[in-house]
Amino acid sequence: MQTRNKVLDDLSQLMTNAMGVAQGARAEAETAMKSLIDRWLADRDFVTREEFDAVRAMAQKAREENEALKARIEALEQRGA
Repeated sequence: MQTRNKVLDDLSQLMTNAMGVAQGARAEAETAMKSLIDRWLADRDFVTREEFDAVRAMAQKAREENEALKARIEALEQRGA
């Protein structure tokens, strides 16, 4: 026959409850931190990757057009000289 120790049972129950509270606190802290980061990012004027790529393509096209116009100007200047 096995006897149960009330103190050890109470201590075991206390530790089990403490772990549950700790896990709940962890989940709550993660949620709060994610919410804080989401709000911080929303307040910034970050662009999406698609917007960045579109602007970069426009800048590349403008550079190419500038180079072509520069070459035409140089050719016209040489013809006039």
